Order: sequence, then structure tokens, then C-alpha cells
Amino acid sequence: MRITNSLMSQSFLANLNKNSSKVFKYQEQLSSLEQVSRPSDDPLKVSKIIDLKNEIKQNAQYKTTINDAIDFTNVQDSALANATNSLQRIHTLTQQAANGTYNTQDRQAIKTEIQNEVETMMDSLNTNFGGRYVFAGQNSTTKPFENNGSGIEYKGSSIANNNLSKEIARGVNVELKTDGSELFELKDGSGNIGELFDDVFMALDNDDTDELGNLLGRIESHIDTTVNTRTEIGAIQNRLSAALDRNDSEYLNLETSLSKNQDIDLAETYMNYTMEMNAYQASMNMGTKILQTNIMDYVR
Repeated sequence: MRITNSLMSQSFLANLNKNSSKVFKYQEQLSSLEQVSRPSDDPLKVSKIIDLKNEIKQNAQYKTTINDAIDFTNVQDSALANATNSLQRIHTLTQQAANGTYNTQDRQAIKTEIQNEVETMMDSLNTNFGGRYVFAGQNSTTKPFENNGSGIEYKGSSIANNNLSKEIARGVNVELKTDGSELFELKDGSGNIGELFDDVFMALDNDDTDELGNLLGRIESHIDTTVNTRTEIGAIQNRLSAALDRNDSEYLNLETSLSKNQDIDLAETYMNYTMEMNAYQASMNMGTKILQTNIMDYVR
């Protein structure tokens, strides 16, 4: 094949352009610190990077949900602790009133204190967190426990599966125990807490010590229900804490995988850039000799 000056120039320019593209590639990587800047660089890698970034965003959303749920259950636990203290105080006062040595005036004083404890307990069960009542079921904007003058009523929703469900990971949900009707109504069918207090107040007004003694068992049942609910919420807290640990671990794995696919190895990239720049400069130096050759060089 005859090698002409035109062919040499074309070949030189093609090689120069190739070397220039490589230099530009490493310059861009060094300036952005990323392996790829556009889909055309490596479509598969870019697709994987996009997927990883979406996974990281989803992970952050799950973490926000988990932290919110943990705070929610902490508020519930504190509310139930206060409610339990009130019920235990009511139990103690009722036990004192059942003593035959107390007179009518003493029992009326006890009644006043029990009424105050009932209001304190209701305040605890009506605890609001971030604009949501923690024991109102799915209707979290309605105050669940109200004293309408004739007794205590539960105003929260009481439909089946009344607890709030939170998605804490892909395909993983946890139910927060928000159904206050379980705290209001005893499962054994012995009545609700409003009826219990009505009976306590009536027995105090009638100085009925026998009835006051009988009511102690019902008060204890409500205490047990409250304590059991608090225990269940504690188990949910443990599950949420474990989920938070898994979320943090998953975040680190995702960030590590993203870094491997997206970030450059600075030392290796700079070395490649230096090699390609040397090759580019060598091509430029050679090009000056090829392109400067003219007809007079062949006459000599």
C-alpha cells in the first residue's frame, strides 16, 4: 500500500483525537471525582448508580418513619406509666375507703382525690404527639377520652384493626398500638373504666364498704390491662430499635456500593491521566514533524 502524506496526516489526526478523548475523559473524572458523568459513558453503571441513589433516598425515608415511630411509642409509654400511677393511687384510696373506720366525711375527701386522679389519668390517655392523639385509633385527630358529665366515654375510632400501621422497610410493617378502646373496655366483659369509676363514686356516696372492697378487683384488672398494653408497646419499641440498627447498616452498605460504582480511585485516575497526557504531548510533538513536511524536503 502506498503511504501518502495525506494518509499520514489523517492517521495522525485520528490518533491525536483518540488521545485527546482519553485525556478529556480523565480530566473530567478528576474534576467531578466520579467515574461517569453521562449515560453514554457506561449505560449499565449509570443505571446501577441511579438505582442505588433511589435506594438511599428510600432508606432515608424509612429511617424518618422509624424515628417518628420510636418517638411516638416513647410518648405512649410515658402516658401509660402516668395512667398506671393514677390507677394504682385510685386502688389505694378505694382500699382505704373500704375500711370501716372511715366516716362519711373521710370518704367524700377520698372521692375528691379519686376524681382528681381520674382527670389526671384521662389527661395522660389523651396525650397528643405531633398533632395526633396516641390512643385515638386511626382517628388520631379526635380526643379519645371525654368526661361528658354523666361519665367517661371513649370517642376514638373502635373499628377492627384500629392500630396505625407504619412501613419501616420494603415489605415490612409494624403496628403501633393506638386503639384506646382496649384501655377503656376490659376484655373479660366486666365493664369499661367509665362504669367502674361511676360505681366507685356511688359506693363512696353510699358508704358501701362491701361494694368498695368488691370494686378493688375490677380496678386491678384495669391496672393489669394498662400494664400489659405498656409491655406490648415496649416490645414494639425493641422491634423499632432493631429496625433502626438494620436501617443504619443498610445505609452504610448502600453508600459503600455507590462509592464503588460512582467514585474514582484518585491515585489511579491521576496516574492514568498523566500517562495519557504524556501520550497526547508525544503525539503533538510528532505531529509537528509530520505536518511541516513539504515538497522541498524531497528535493534536497
